Amino acid sequence: MGALKVTMTGNREAWIENYRGILEYTEQMILLQGKTCQACFEGTGLSIDYYTNEDMKISGCICCVRYL
Repeated sequence: MGALKVTMTGNREAWIENYRGILEYTEQMILLQGKTCQACFEGTGLSIDYYTNEDMKISGCICCVRYL
């Protein structure tokens, strides 16, 4: 279906599948574009550990995940 899939381990790691692009990337916020929505990860010390065309891993202290 191409929907954005987010899998989290506590508030320290998130694995994201089926994203379309990175719209904004700072240590406090990572904004991703999905097929039908955007996902915003907010926190402190956020970083993208790796990414491919299909998936990515975000780590840091994730305080909030919002779907826009």
